[in-house]
Amino acid sequence: MSKQVDDLRNIAVCGHGSAGKTSLVDHLLVKTGAVQGNPNVEAGTSICDFDEEEKHHKHSIEAAITHCEHNGKEFTLIDTPGYPDLIGQTIGALRGVDNALIAIDGHAGIKVNTRRVWKEAGDRGLGRILCITKVDDHSVDLPGLTETIGEVFGPQCVLFNVPLGAGDDLKGVASTIDPPSDTSGAVMDVAELHEKAVETIIETDDAVMEKYFEGEVPSTAQLMELAKKGIAAGTLTPVVCVSAKNDIGTTELLDLLTTVTLSPADIERTAKKDGDTVTLKPDPSAPLAAQVFRTRIDPFVQKLSFIRVISGTLKKDDTVETPGERKGMKVGQLLKVQGEKTEPVDSAGPGEIVAIAKNETLHTGVSLGEVQLPSIKFPLPMVGLAVSPKSRGDETKLSSSLHKLAEEDPTIHVEHDEETHETVLTGMSELHLQLIQERLKRRDHVEIETHDPKIPYRETILQDAEGMYRHKKQSGGAGQFAEVHIRMYPLPEGTDIDEYATKARFPQLKNVHYHEGANFLWVDTVVGGAIPGNFMPAIEKGFLERITNGVIAGCKVQNVCVEVHFGKDHPVDSNETAFKMAAAKAFAEVFQKAKPVLLEPMVMMHITVPADNVGDVSSDLAGRRGQMVGMDSAGGGMTTVEAKCPLGEVTTYARTLSSMTGGQGSYTMEFANYEAVPGNVQAEILANAKVKADEE
Repeated sequence: MSKQVDDLRNIAVCGHGSAGKTSLVDHLLVKTGAVQGNPNVEAGTSICDFDEEEKHHKHSIEAAITHCEHNGKEFTLIDTPGYPDLIGQTIGALRGVDNALIAIDGHAGIKVNTRRVWKEAGDRGLGRILCITKVDDHSVDLPGLTETIGEVFGPQCVLFNVPLGAGDDLKGVASTIDPPSDTSGAVMDVAELHEKAVETIIETDDAVMEKYFEGEVPSTAQLMELAKKGIAAGTLTPVVCVSAKNDIGTTELLDLLTTVTLSPADIERTAKKDGDTVTLKPDPSAPLAAQVFRTRIDPFVQKLSFIRVISGTLKKDDTVETPGERKGMKVGQLLKVQGEKTEPVDSAGPGEIVAIAKNETLHTGVSLGEVQLPSIKFPLPMVGLAVSPKSRGDETKLSSSLHKLAEEDPTIHVEHDEETHETVLTGMSELHLQLIQERLKRRDHVEIETHDPKIPYRETILQDAEGMYRHKKQSGGAGQFAEVHIRMYPLPEGTDIDEYATKARFPQLKNVHYHEGANFLWVDTVVGGAIPGNFMPAIEKGFLERITNGVIAGCKVQNVCVEVHFGKDHPVDSNETAFKMAAAKAFAEVFQKAKPVLLEPMVMMHITVPADNVGDVSSDLAGRRGQMVGMDSAGGGMTTVEAKCPLGEVTTYARTLSSMTGGQGSYTMEFANYEAVPGNVQAEILANAKVKADEE
């Protein structure tokens, strides 16, 4: 299967929902002869939207991998979902490609997810092209939209073609790089656009620019060569116009993708090897470096791991290294993917994308080969539901199904709360959670009951405290005895643990134990054998049990340091169980003395609404204890409000925003930090926790 690296083009087609991405990819597949027929999203016959939920909702839910050829280049096109709730699929897809084709609905304009994918692609150093779709719509205002694109994404965005005619009179597109002799009907001045495009392109090369201003105009071939350099440097973003429905601008789009998009050799990628950073070369004879960027489990419960090869060659039935594994992993059969269909191939070289079936060692983000590729950073899901099966006896089936979903989508988290015995499902939004429920019912035949969103509050302390607990129990035979004395201190996020642990407050420091997940540090300063060393692990277990179960509201504890400085044991009655219980009790009692508070998760929100609705948004956020951080023009009469708000106040924000803006508003949110809950809110949470505990 291995192809020449320079002939490969890997492109993620992304943007906001309803921009026509899937229809465009379907059309390009048919146009290049990669598939036959007339695939259609509305009819449920799309090559990319083949999942049952996608057919039902008529929009993409998962990233779909497809391939085609044009003018000697092999394209891998990854169609990605457009809704912000499903951004995890797009983020994974962007790791597998070298370019992003960002679709903008010619009628609806730039939406919140358009900005998000633009930034994600830029952060990864990918080549970016903007594609204005649906230019056959009567309401398209191309001059206005072009101006907005320049305002939002920068002056380096230039039209590479322009529609000839509008609405029903649309008859084609005219190149602004190599203008035709007849540009009648063009909706904008082609000569003016040509001058702007050329002047932007030649900024890539000082020598060419100097000659240009001396009167020497570069040839079209030179301009396209410079355009590719500009795309690679981020100093140029071509903007093209298409109507997939009418097959207008699509040939020109394919030609452009062939000419100016980046090959795998045009982007430098690095990895870690033995702690050092190494640069990877797209050389088929080099050591293997590859990464899983997407996982899918099909209706027949066949796990597919989608792999992008960066360097070296991956071969069928090879045994390859995976970082962290002691023995090599057998690859098995490699598969080339076209939507839901696969075909076997023997090998894959640099830049190629293949899938491996039924391999439990592979997970999204896992590297193959001797090097460790950078991890894929997915946003933290923040909207949770407690779930349980409707039918008794389906607990095991539900657990298995949920973990399959989490394997497919890293923005789905599943956690079992040991204290409440609840399974907590966390996703990006209400819509995301609804789609998960539908998939459980359709694919796994499991129906679930859901409860109010579970907000992941945390507990911590604000001041120092100290105390002790003596556990003593006598019941005829051997008894239990343990006494543990501790001091407790606040441990702010971001504290340098090494420096903190060697401060003067621990002059007799013996051991340091740090648990990063809870930002929990405990230190052993016991001297003189007051507590025998063999009981220290039991003390740690007692602390961790209380950290997990909480003290004041049953929420996890974080940002705490505990010093064990004294204790007593009994030569006969002391044992590990006694010291574990004494440590847990001592922790709880001292925690209560240290001015305990609840912390709540805060989220950063980017809310894009019509400018007339900014006042409504501001008033609503104030009622949710939110704080506006900033505000920017989003172009096209839209404004983006940046705000910080407690997660508990915005779990159902989508409904409110839609109501306020008549469906025109959109937003994204991501975890920011934990902050102390106001006193009145904390009192209410504690009261509810007490009622729940009494009921149980």
